[in-house]
Amino acid sequence: MRQKILYIIITILCVILLVCGVLYIKGNNKNGESIVKEDITITESDSINAPIKKVYDSVVVVNNYKRGQLSGYGSGFVYKKDDNSGYIITNNHVVEGADSVKVVLINGTEVDAKVLGTDAYSDIAVVSIDAKDVLKVAEIGDSSKSKLGDTIFTVGTPVSQEYLGTVTKGIISGQNREVTLQNNGSEYVMDAIQVDASINPGNSGGPLVNLNGEVIGVNSVKLVESSVEGMGFAIPIEVAMSEVDKLAKGEQLERPVIGVSLYDVNNLSALYQSGIKLDSSVKNGVYVNEVSKNSDAEKAGLKAGDVITKIDGQDVRGSAHLKYILYKHNIGDTVKLTVVRDGKEQTLNLKLEHKLGD
Repeated sequence: MRQKILYIIITILCVILLVCGVLYIKGNNKNGESIVKEDITITESDSINAPIKKVYDSVVVVNNYKRGQLSGYGSGFVYKKDDNSGYIITNNHVVEGADSVKVVLINGTEVDAKVLGTDAYSDIAVVSIDAKDVLKVAEIGDSSKSKLGDTIFTVGTPVSQEYLGTVTKGIISGQNREVTLQNNGSEYVMDAIQVDASINPGNSGGPLVNLNGEVIGVNSVKLVESSVEGMGFAIPIEVAMSEVDKLAKGEQLERPVIGVSLYDVNNLSALYQSGIKLDSSVKNGVYVNEVSKNSDAEKAGLKAGDVITKIDGQDVRGSAHLKYILYKHNIGDTVKLTVVRDGKEQTLNLKLEHKLGD
């Protein structure tokens, strides 16, 4: 009996303690907050805030004005500064056809700018602003040191200018890409770094940056197909930097021209319409339809009916690819052409003496 009474008393005390505990918790938790509180420290080991800071203030918006109206815009970045001017790299298509150009700094200030030089083939242009308006100069890196899968990011102004200074992050998805593009009805090939970071039209001309905060590319084009997502391209910074000194001086870049008209071997329709029948052994290259008098091609011994299959041992895929290979050379260089003539392969030495505009 005594034990039973003791059990009842203990039970009653437990109930009282439980009720008191519930009342205490409710009194101190009127807003329904969690009753378990714990201090948690979150460390973002993959933050890219530091490299963003290194390049962010060098990025600008480049506004293209025609007849006093804003016609289009893109991005750019300051790559150099001297006592008088700041020099900005952007894309040729961003400033193409402009009557005037203005630059919007990352702080929203708009300043006057001047187009110093452009190159349609590489899609590079140089624009200058007053030195006092420069907020920061970007650090130039080396894309050849980058590896597949490296983290990269871009800074630009996608969609509209209210999104000035947008950062997107991704990885290098492909290296040493030869991207074939169409421009004003002409086909051409350009070197490119492939990335999966979001690149929209307003990002054109902006920097592609590594985790050291160094610019390794110039965003230029996004592959736009309904069936393709996450493929963006940037011009390797080495290509851009090899041109900017001349462009900043207003000089035209020298591109070799050899003096031929061509058909792509894989353009069967054009070959058929012209009554051209190729040897079955020819699988790639360009068919020489005409050779201009006194041209570099004529001096090298190239003849109509020849098929150029290689330049310096590199397969030629088509006429755009042939120009791409030739444009990597300087005026005065000599290249070796592998040609098929009357079913037989032979080698010709072609000296590049003429340039576009001659």
